[in-house]
Amino acid sequence: MSGFELKPLSREAVPAALEKAHRYRLLNEPAEAESICRDILEIDPDHQEALVTLLLALTDQFEDHLGSAGEQARQVLARIRDEYTRTYHTGIACERRAKAHVKRGGPRSKHLAYDWLRQAMEMYERAAAIRPPGNDDAILRWNTCVRILRSKPDLVPDLQAETHHLME
Repeated sequence: MSGFELKPLSREAVPAALEKAHRYRLLNEPAEAESICRDILEIDPDHQEALVTLLLALTDQFEDHLGSAGEQARQVLARIRDEYTRTYHTGIACERRAKAHVKRGGPRSKHLAYDWLRQAMEMYERAAAIRPPGNDDAILRWNTCVRILRSKPDLVPDLQAETHHLME
């Protein structure tokens, strides 16, 4: 430990801090966005937009920190109250995990990527069934997964292995 204490944000600073977190994600600086979201959650542990942004910042880091970021993402997902938002973002987390396996390569990576894409598609189907009117985000993500599978025919199921589920 460094002996340094974290300084708390004021409640009035939360909207601007959340905007900064969004900006850091756009700048491909997910660790900075994650830190800001954690600061927000220190003063408002149930801040739903901060939880979603934290989840996205964690999934942005899957390629480099798949294990730890994956477990943290699972914990954050459990805190998202709205069923549609939780289901849709579970799909996002699964899809990003699949993409991380493709980029990282290694033994079984193509099988794992396939399994995670299929789980993402399952979540997108569930989300589409309960989506708000006019919100086709889950359908757009489903179609992206289909196009990934079509463009990478070497992503196939591993018939000898059990599938791991993000929600478990």
